[in-house]
Amino acid sequence: MESINKLRNKWGVGVIQFWLIIATFALGGSLSGYLNKKVLNLVFEEKNAAYWVFYPIVLTILWPFSVILVSFVTGQFLFFKGYLGRVLGRLFGGAGKPTDKKVTPAAATNPTHIAIFASGAGSNALKIIEHFENTDKSRTPIKVSLIVCNVPTAGVLNIAKEKGIPTLLINKAEFNETGYVQSLQNADIHFIVLAGFLWKVPEVLVNAYPKAIVNIHPALLPNYGGKGMYGSHVHDAIIAAGETESGITIHWVDAHYDEGDIIFQAKCTIQSGDTPEVLANKIHALEHAHFAPTIEKILLS
Repeated sequence: MESINKLRNKWGVGVIQFWLIIATFALGGSLSGYLNKKVLNLVFEEKNAAYWVFYPIVLTILWPFSVILVSFVTGQFLFFKGYLGRVLGRLFGGAGKPTDKKVTPAAATNPTHIAIFASGAGSNALKIIEHFENTDKSRTPIKVSLIVCNVPTAGVLNIAKEKGIPTLLINKAEFNETGYVQSLQNADIHFIVLAGFLWKVPEVLVNAYPKAIVNIHPALLPNYGGKGMYGSHVHDAIIAAGETESGITIHWVDAHYDEGDIIFQAKCTIQSGDTPEVLANKIHALEHAHFAPTIEKILLS
């Protein structure tokens, strides 16, 4: 059991996904063995010395294709895509960790992969997706490649489905323990964007992606930040305090709520009589106008 838990932690997966991965390995191995025999029996009339020479060679070639095929059935394609990519990278002298990637305009054929973490409707996520869909790919090699969500009924999952973007549904215990780091690395994720994601990011994930996780907060930090200060709670507090301005803050994520270094801020004026709902609309406009361009500027700087 201890060895199983160590392997689960290494992969960054839950119990159910772990056994699905094990089943994929087993079924993929069986399928590759079966296909190997079929192929060799077509070539060799008997199991002579040449048969046994080619047996491991053909098996090695068939195994990754068999595992990927089975992974579609078990729902583990995302895991095995990254797993096999890393194995092949080691064999052929490939690159290092996802966060080692340097982004330059010349890398258009090898885009930077973004994961968006969101808990709600996903309006900011949609703006970011559309921004990078509609930019010059030769200039901006950036792609939203994964949507991570902690709410099974969240609207952002519908956006991901419509856009054909893979999703990762997470649970809190596993997130706090592993940060799903291995799952993110399997998906070749280089950069993480929090867009209305309501959980605190665990230290294990922050350490795995140093200066590669950004968040947007609906106020001018360091004011009106911290635990419990999100969405309408922020706008209610600002209006109740009689503030004359508010805005957005895009900042690096560290192990504490809303305390990472500030990257960008934009302000809006609060008029007499503005309600929290009116302020929320002003903030949404700022978020939609500035979040995606700021992400692009960070990744291309």
